[in-house]
Amino acid sequence: MKRLLLIAVALLTVAATAVRAETPVERHGQLRVEGGRVIDQHGAPVTLRGMSLFWSQWAPKFYNAETVDWLADDWQVTVVRAAIAVPSGGYLEHPERETAKAEAVIEAAIDAGIYVIVDWHAHEPEPEAAARFFAHIAAKYGDRPNVIYETWNEPLDTHGWAEVVKPFHLAVILRIRALDPDNLIVAGTPTWSQDVDIAAADPLPFSNLAYTLHFYAGSHRQELRDKAERAMDLGAALFVTEWGTTPATGDGPMDLAETRLWWDFMEARGLSHLNWSITDKAEGSAALEPGASGRGGWGENQLTPSGRLLRDRLREMNLTP
Repeated sequence: MKRLLLIAVALLTVAATAVRAETPVERHGQLRVEGGRVIDQHGAPVTLRGMSLFWSQWAPKFYNAETVDWLADDWQVTVVRAAIAVPSGGYLEHPERETAKAEAVIEAAIDAGIYVIVDWHAHEPEPEAAARFFAHIAAKYGDRPNVIYETWNEPLDTHGWAEVVKPFHLAVILRIRALDPDNLIVAGTPTWSQDVDIAAADPLPFSNLAYTLHFYAGSHRQELRDKAERAMDLGAALFVTEWGTTPATGDGPMDLAETRLWWDFMEARGLSHLNWSITDKAEGSAALEPGASGRGGWGENQLTPSGRLLRDRLREMNLTP
């Protein structure tokens, strides 16, 4: 009897280990868009939840495998975002340096078995530079289902969809698709990626494409959720690649009531989402206290109120089958 009990315990242990060892990418595989939803390799709707890194030129110490591993293991993220800065000392001035940061995060995410959004983090159009950057990424990593392309983070409110934003995406996405016909692309929308309804009414002619929705709970409320609903009613798939608990400045107090309303909204509609951001900058949306390690391993005393809220939420949601 004792021997049978030991065998049963051993079998349960092996089974539990196998379940724990399955990574998000092993579970969901190649993502695609179908029927206005992001679905996985089994045809089931998938909701990814994770964290965005901060502007790469200003927070480079977090662009490493240790940070990605800690987010995957301790925070239980299923996706991480490399916000590759374009202006202000970013890719336009230092293309090799910023590309290396993107590659470090991509390779760490592949090793950790999570998804990674490669974000062209800019407000102004730079189609030639963007096409060159994404062509390099697609050629090198386009065979890995982990990779998601975000072709323009936040077009300004002065950039119209038909006049500026859509032509930009057409040029850049054609370069990506020539090298990677399969992986998910997320296209930014006007007015800091809020005009998803305008994009949905005049969609891009590509498969496996979603539109970027950004919000900050302290500034964006039901009116923006209504715009998102209109876009989804038109058949668009949405992906929240960046959201914050604070006002849109990135600073100020958390708006917990609106944050919870947005959580409920995203979960009810199966919208993947990443919080802004993993940085130790002294502002309300930062997840880490100033001076926090750039290599993960953050204790409670190194997390801001927003960071503690997000870590608890991610662990609660992503550990739920």
